[in-house]
Amino acid sequence: MAITPRKTVATVSKKTTTVQKKLAQQTLGGGGGASGSGSGGGGQKQARKTIGGKGKGKAPAQTTAAAKKKPHRFRPGTVALREIRHYQKSTDLLLRRLPFARLVREIATDFFDDETGEQVGLRWQSSALLALQEATEAYLVHLFEDSNLCALHAKRVTIMQRDMQLVRRIRGDFF
Repeated sequence: MAITPRKTVATVSKKTTTVQKKLAQQTLGGGGGASGSGSGGGGQKQARKTIGGKGKGKAPAQTTAAAKKKPHRFRPGTVALREIRHYQKSTDLLLRRLPFARLVREIATDFFDDETGEQVGLRWQSSALLALQEATEAYLVHLFEDSNLCALHAKRVTIMQRDMQLVRRIRGDFF
């Protein structure tokens, strides 16, 4: 007779663990899960007990953590140096053509008015816009290079507005 109560206890404990697992899934999924809780602590305490408990509780948590591996990240500055090498090798334009053309057209309409004071509709050749863009990008790249020298002279690696102002003052760019 001592064997039969042990067997019944074992089957009851198996049933309770499966009920606890179902409750844990419901509580982790956002459901209430309080319908099957035997003690007054609620469904969440039992869910924590099965997840953080001994044996089988830790195995699913470890497999999900191992499955979500962190993506590879380069050290700071590595990608920046790669981009510098890339842009120094290429001769492509750095600014998009259409936004630059819109900016040029907008600035040009501020300068050109007819005799009555109305704005004149200007037409632009695509080669003229490309020539303006080439000259503008060359000027800006040169300005950034000289500003970088000013920042390095001040024992900094970050370009600031005062570096650009100093470069323009030394060059005599007043427009």
